[in-house]
Amino acid sequence: MSSQESSRTPHVENDGPHPWHRFVAIGDSFTEGIGDPDANAPGGNRGWADRVAEVLTAQVDDFAYANLAVRGKLIAQIVADQIEPAVALHPDLVTLCAGGNDVIRPGTDPDHIAEQLDDAVSRLASTGAAIVLFTGIDTAFTPVFRTFRGKIAIYNENIRAIAERHDCIVADQWALKTVQDLRFFADDRLHFNALGHHEVARMVLRALNVPNDLQSMQPDPLPARTWREARAEDLGWAREHLMPWVLRRLRHQSSGDLVSAKRPEASPVIVVSDEQ
Repeated sequence: MSSQESSRTPHVENDGPHPWHRFVAIGDSFTEGIGDPDANAPGGNRGWADRVAEVLTAQVDDFAYANLAVRGKLIAQIVADQIEPAVALHPDLVTLCAGGNDVIRPGTDPDHIAEQLDDAVSRLASTGAAIVLFTGIDTAFTPVFRTFRGKIAIYNENIRAIAERHDCIVADQWALKTVQDLRFFADDRLHFNALGHHEVARMVLRALNVPNDLQSMQPDPLPARTWREARAEDLGWAREHLMPWVLRRLRHQSSGDLVSAKRPEASPVIVVSDEQ
């Protein structure tokens, strides 16, 4: 039985409701929704997990959603701070994306990171919930993070093995070629923007085999720029985003040090409409 055909995850017919009533999302900035600001969303960010919850809540009664993710967290912090609270919420659907912040740190071992992920999944599996794991994105398209492509690929293979071992569903970002384009990223070039989070939500719903009306949202064409304009833009990005990120690493600080989970309790979901 493949990870996508897990006995923990019932097959969902195209014309029937999905089987989940309590969804808990675990992770870092990717799952918190950073890059997709929304004043009406808890914590001021919407993101793919909120978008998935909005679709799921429309199809069943008595649906509740919690999001425990906090930006900047390493996998050890996610395991220490989020796994037990997630189990205590009695979910029947859990998404877990963790380890990305570890993989892009120099000197880290993707196999060791995967061992920590495996421990987290083992503990979550005790709930009997359907578990969705995420592969990392293929960074070949971005010069800054291209150097980590090999480590991400190794970590992805570990993720697939963990998913197979625990009958998890895999949401395959590596294969999501649509978002391998900086127009799907926020100004920091690290986090998805609204378009990117929307496409990830569509991918997750496909992995769950949940019918939905989300349509592909096309980015605006790239503006014509001279070489000088492009370099000036790169320098501005390095000053505003890259250097603060590097300094936080050197100081052993995290952007999430003073941040709490935006939805620590499972609660009903308010559906937000996309204007695009």
